[in-house]
This record gives sequence, C-alpha cells and structure tokens, in this order.
Amino acid sequence: MKSKNLSDSILKTVKSNGFKYIELPSVIEANHIVQRSGESFRKFIFSFTDQGGNELCLRPDLTIVSCLRYLENNLKGKEKIFYNGQAYRKSENKKDSIVRNQVGFEIIGSRNEKNDDKEIINTSLKSLKNFNYSSGEITIGNVEIFNLLISKLDIPKRWKLRLSRHFWREDYFNDLLKRLETNSDVDPTIVEIDKKRYFRMLKDDQSTIIANRTINEILSRFDKKIKDPRRPSKGRNISKVIKEFLKIKCPINNAAKVLNKFFKKYKINLLVDQRYFPISKNKINKLNVTFSAAFGRQLEYYTGMVFKIDIKSKSKIINCCNGGRYDKLISDLGSKKQTPAVGAALNLVN
Repeated sequence: MKSKNLSDSILKTVKSNGFKYIELPSVIEANHIVQRSGESFRKFIFSFTDQGGNELCLRPDLTIVSCLRYLENNLKGKEKIFYNGQAYRKSENKKDSIVRNQVGFEIIGSRNEKNDDKEIINTSLKSLKNFNYSSGEITIGNVEIFNLLISKLDIPKRWKLRLSRHFWREDYFNDLLKRLETNSDVDPTIVEIDKKRYFRMLKDDQSTIIANRTINEILSRFDKKIKDPRRPSKGRNISKVIKEFLKIKCPINNAAKVLNKFFKKYKINLLVDQRYFPISKNKINKLNVTFSAAFGRQLEYYTGMVFKIDIKSKSKIINCCNGGRYDKLISDLGSKKQTPAVGAALNLVN
C-alpha cells in the first residue's frame, strides 16, 4: 500500500477510536529541542535563523511539538489527539532517510494511566491491520522499573542521579558503569588534598563567599561526599546487578515472575505485579509479545511504559511503531506542573 493510502487508512482507524485530529507547526524554536536533548543533539536538526535573530528548526519529533502546543495554549484536562506529517532529522547512518512520515496519537492530561497505556497500544494494534505483514514482535519495556531499581541500590545519591539521567545514552551509560567498577573517576591523592582543605576551611569564617557560595555551603556539600564514599568492591557488585537486570528478556506473561526472582536474589525491596504491564498475552494476532528490561533507551523523555512493534514484510524487518509514557515532558518544556502523557507514532513506509 502506498504511503498516502496507508496514512489515510490509519487516520480513519485512529479517529474511530475517539481521537481528535489537530494540525502541528512544521517549524519550532530550536532551543526547545536543544534544552531537552542537549547541545550534542544540535547536529541532528535542520536549523536556521529568522529575521529577528531567533534560531528555528524543522521539527525533528512530532511528540515534542504536540506537547508544546498543549503547554503554549494553556490547555487543561484530558485530550485525546492525533496528527500526521513529516519529522526531519539527520542521521549518522547515511542510508537512513532524513524525512520520516508518521501518524501520531496521544492521551494527555489523564490520570487513568494504566488504562491509557493499554488504549495507546490497542490503537496501535488496530492501526497495524492496515499494514501487510506475515509476523512480528511487540517489545515492552518500562523505564520506571529501571529507575526504581537504581533508587534501591546502595550507592551514593550522585551516582543514582547519573545512572538514571543517562540511561538513554547507552554508550555513555556503559562508560559510567566502567567508572563505577574501577573507581577511575576518584583520585585518592586528590581526595586526601581535599580533606586537608576541608579541615582548614572549618576554621575560616563560614559566611565568606567563594565562587558565589559561602564556605558553609561548600563544606556542607563536601561533608556529604565524605560520609557517602564509594568503594571499588561495592562499585563492581552494583555494576553486576545493573548489567544482569538489563539482560532480562522474556515472554510478557512471565515478566513479573522473572523480575521478582531477580529482586529477591539481590535482596532488593521491590515487587512487581503482572497487572502492572499493559499486555498479558504472549501472542496477539501474528505478533509475539516480549518484555525487555533494556528497552526504552531511544528517547530521553520516556518515564514509564515503552513499546515498539517490528513486523516482517517481504522478508524485511520493519520498525513500524514506537511509543510510551512521558509524564515529565510538558513540565520539562516549561509547565509549572507535571502533566501525564502517553502516545505512539506509526512510521509510514511504502
């Protein structure tokens, strides 16, 4: 089916599920993207400067544009919306297209999170009927479980923040684990010098300002580091636990059992109910359903349930759908309060 016909068919399917169609702008302020994804992401966007000197860019992601619309229009309460169009993003792989044709749909501002997660997946599955495929797989992950695991580990708070913040940056995350294992970022000589400075500064006037902070503030922060040490042996054990967790992959109906066995093995105070997951069947139509603890590292803004659907069509494996929960995205874009949101995007291919 050609992309235009496929798009029209999917739009009809999504609309029949009670979603309202909206138009999204093709150009947005570049800082919205850079602030969310960091300066390193700038090389992937198509940006330019307008007459007023403002840096603009073609939208590299439809979800961020949709959430900006919700924020800038001061919208309140639940919205079920859908849209279609092109996203423009450069890639390090020269074979990848810079233009992505997508149909997206979202539920924003609803507190009925588990039902909303299921509705987004069910809408994706109904839309999938418009694709011609022989088999496929739904991969389910959950970023929230990973963050809960990290919060329970016996490591300094600063390390918990690092690991949670950089989960989506796989290469850098793996580098962090190496540093955790070896203590390579802690120089014993520097630590001893810092301790001597610490004891000298205890005798100084605590209200004295150094680098925009009082001596009292500096000492308070360093005091926490002294009381929150990191030993190489502990780092190696923690890294082992994290790596083993990320290797967990199983049929979805076995996810809770496998996770709870893992938590019990390492005496981690967590328990997962099978009803926590939006799907309980191992096979839906022609799709196998799998849980993967490592899945969810594609985009920084995911906060909970994540999923993707890969299908086999004409002997090729095609990623046709991606989605998940991003409860912090609207507040990260500037809202004073956190707004629940979950959605998915179908990639249109000929």
